[in-house]
Amino acid sequence: MAELYELGVAAAAKAVREGEVTAEHLVETFIDRNTAYTYLNAFVSIDAEAALGVARAIDQARAGGQTLGPLAGVPLGMKDNIDVAGQECSAGTPGLSGHRPKKDAPVAAALRHAGAIFLGRTGMHELAFGITNNNSFSGAIRNPYDLLMIPGGSSGGAGASCAARLTPGGIGTDTGGSVRVPAALCGITSMRPTAGRWPASRIVPISSTRDTPGPMARCVTDLELMDRVVTGSRGEFVERPLAGLRLGMPRGYFWEDLDPETERICQDALDLLKAAGVSIIEGDVPDIAALNAAASIIAFYEPGRDIAAYLRESGASAHFSDIVEKAASPDVQGIMRLISDPASMVPEAHYREAMDVHRPRLIRAYRDHFAAHGIDALVFPTTPLPARPIGEDVDVELNGRRVPTFSTFIRNTDPGSVAGLPGINLPVGLTGQGLPIGLALDGLPGTDRALLSIAASMEALFPMLPAPVLKAAIIEHA
Repeated sequence: MAELYELGVAAAAKAVREGEVTAEHLVETFIDRNTAYTYLNAFVSIDAEAALGVARAIDQARAGGQTLGPLAGVPLGMKDNIDVAGQECSAGTPGLSGHRPKKDAPVAAALRHAGAIFLGRTGMHELAFGITNNNSFSGAIRNPYDLLMIPGGSSGGAGASCAARLTPGGIGTDTGGSVRVPAALCGITSMRPTAGRWPASRIVPISSTRDTPGPMARCVTDLELMDRVVTGSRGEFVERPLAGLRLGMPRGYFWEDLDPETERICQDALDLLKAAGVSIIEGDVPDIAALNAAASIIAFYEPGRDIAAYLRESGASAHFSDIVEKAASPDVQGIMRLISDPASMVPEAHYREAMDVHRPRLIRAYRDHFAAHGIDALVFPTTPLPARPIGEDVDVELNGRRVPTFSTFIRNTDPGSVAGLPGINLPVGLTGQGLPIGLALDGLPGTDRALLSIAASMEALFPMLPAPVLKAAIIEHA
């Protein structure tokens, strides 16, 4: 058997179920590995005692002949905005420091029921309002492939921990790209489910319209297993044959102004697909940038309402005003002031227009595009560029220009998020600097299982990324 820390979610569950390793030993392996690589700052906390206690109970159940759940013994990282009973849930912000929910979020309850062990809380961009994970409260998270680079966000802790083999997998959340961007920059797979497919209650929100939890792992098989557990999907999972598959390539917008290595590596991936019998159908989603006008309106109107509702539901002692006043990261401070100041708040009329006019038009544009071209999914680079240095929170370099960090990294993932589409990231290569590049698939709402089948077949074509090379030593902070 491979090194225990190399086991993915499904492989780890199988090893425990078949008695190849005890759950206790598996959990100990990952606790020890996290201790060795704390400098990545992927976790904000490890609940070792609780994790080992659950592991021992699973081992006793197996010894007693009990049937184990499909995730029994598998240590997972849970993003620090998802309620897990008894564990602190701070969402990376001082205003929620010390908040310990008494109940699991539904997504956590489903995973726990399946036997998953919650190893600890993975770090995030403060309140999930960003993609760098340069968090002034909990510290910057480092990309395992280059410690001076961002891991992407906002689910950067889950992305970094999975890539660094600190966990077999984890659960993040995605509003505009927050499970797909870190997966792309850290060289792992991830899935944004169709909006509403995974329960999003008891998770510190940004937008009830756009938010969803989603799985992050090192292979599509693991995404499928976690999706099946959370949604209760039935039926055998079968990979989709590539011959005859039709993928839409929206060259306009999604393939424009790319980092040269990103474009080359993603184009190489398309060439592999063509050689395997996939038809690449070029055609743009008309006016996609204009249709995505609803994005920021929804994301800036809903947080005040939705965060306040979460605080009441989860029993937090903090009020929304506390969250605003105590925000630590400069970029998040600015956002919180913007959404809480009556002088700058999005008017309700603008929000209603975004929800009743712009968003439906965007969804219809996607449906019309799929129907007109007879495609199974869209394919495009997940991010226009690879990871950039920690600290470049305002702007980054792209093709000789300084461009806005946030809007550039989420450019390709944002429209599908607003439309509620399912999306998957697949790692497809490394740049000359050794930085991962991701290729994205978007499907129509409700096609999650079909999209997973397509992704599983595609994944087998692409080269497996080497694990990042880490040293078990504390480094000087950049």
